[in-house]
Amino acid sequence: MVNFSQMMKQAQELQAKMAAVQEKLGQIEVTGSSGGGMVKVTLSGKAEARKVKIDPSLMNGAEIEVLEDLLVAAVNDAKSKVEAEVAKEMSDVTGGLKLPPGFLPG
Repeated sequence: MVNFSQMMKQAQELQAKMAAVQEKLGQIEVTGSSGGGMVKVTLSGKAEARKVKIDPSLMNGAEIEVLEDLLVAAVNDAKSKVEAEVAKEMSDVTGGLKLPPGFLPG
């Protein structure tokens, strides 16, 4: 017979761990870069933009398309680093159990 009391306790423990992970992710910052570090974007562990740094040499009107491309690349680099950090934190909580896509906290 299933022990529902034990299951509820485990669910509550998991919920508490998930809340702690959410808090920790809010404190983490990762920086993605492109163009050899000429453009840097810093995101929180919740994928919220925190900072953008652009090398002044890219502030030439003729280079605007290059700057736009580098900014997109830096954001994507930072986002992939956030996803890796979230996966690591979730693995710690779930004991390595693989969760389905979209199940990560948001």
